[in-house]
Amino acid sequence: MKFKRLKVNQNAVDLNTKLEETMNTAVRGYDQIMETLLLGGRKSDYNDLKYEFDGGANDELRRKHYDKSLKYLWKAEKNAPWSTFSDCTEEEKTLLKLAEQSLSDLEKVEVKRMKSDEFKNFLNQEYTKEEKQAIVNILSLIGHGEAYAWLVSNEVLRDVESTGAKAAVTMQVMEEAKHFVVLRELIYAFDVEVPRMPVWLYLILEGTLKSEGLEKFFGMNVLVEAFAMSMFGSMSSLPGLEILTLFHRDESRHTGLPTNYFKTKPMTWFEKVNPFSMMNRLRLFLPAIPLAMNLEKDFAVLGMDVFEFIGSMGRKIINLAYKVGFYLPIPKDNLKQVLNAIFNSYCKVMREDYKYVDFLNCEATTGEEELEIEKEVFQLVEAA
Repeated sequence: MKFKRLKVNQNAVDLNTKLEETMNTAVRGYDQIMETLLLGGRKSDYNDLKYEFDGGANDELRRKHYDKSLKYLWKAEKNAPWSTFSDCTEEEKTLLKLAEQSLSDLEKVEVKRMKSDEFKNFLNQEYTKEEKQAIVNILSLIGHGEAYAWLVSNEVLRDVESTGAKAAVTMQVMEEAKHFVVLRELIYAFDVEVPRMPVWLYLILEGTLKSEGLEKFFGMNVLVEAFAMSMFGSMSSLPGLEILTLFHRDESRHTGLPTNYFKTKPMTWFEKVNPFSMMNRLRLFLPAIPLAMNLEKDFAVLGMDVFEFIGSMGRKIINLAYKVGFYLPIPKDNLKQVLNAIFNSYCKVMREDYKYVDFLNCEATTGEEELEIEKEVFQLVEAA
């Protein structure tokens, strides 16, 4: 894969790296002290330094229970045709009608996979070590995010009302577990160092996990899932990363969950405009800005402008937040203008011969299927 590498200001890279490291030491040190004093601190049991939960990977237990559960997962549409469930794919419906011989042939095609060694050799042929490290630096953000999404969706399960809502969130819990496990294996296949979680992401994820009740929907399903969806949409066309298209489909359902839930149980006017809630949402959103600045070099290695990505993603998050009813202290259009001003001011200082760019109207998603899905989820037609 040949990337047209972008030029970056090394002073800006060094400044953002130093700022992140200093902030990381302060935030994690504070949380460690609070935890020692039994006054709070870090809430999750996820260890981003080892890229696994406390207690280790325990892959044997995962294979015996999680993997086996997926393998033997039965479909209500097939086994209980009298029910209202429609949980078979079109391929599965077709397979049910085919002869055993045809079924076997199609299954062979479906289960065909690249062997691990073949896949690693493929990645080595397609990417330089620097490019592989850049990809892992970016994907690991989502990997860490999936760990928290797993924890958060499990807590949201207690707070949603109705059997249908709990069934929907239960499915998200299972999909988040699948995402974490599969994405972790994909990242390890690149055979480069997996970085710790940047402090800016730590603030977003810990803040989301500590949010009260259905405010977790904003931090996870609107903010983090939209970030993941945008990332998958921008990288699914790269060689070896085609599976991210499947992740993107799952995330589209996750980002749509709050919209669908609040249609059946609408938020009150005060829940939408509660000043404390609005400030907390903004507090969760703002660390995404320095997080993007920290990623500038990695995006540049892959020929992508990080501010075009964060502008595209920011527009989508803002659209979705207001669509759901999670209002922010700054009106929708004004917030987009503020973000554009921040990004352009930064680039004017850090980039040579810089000219103004309307970053909030950029589009970073590349796949046609992904773009079509995002038009509905993020109201992109309205935003254009």
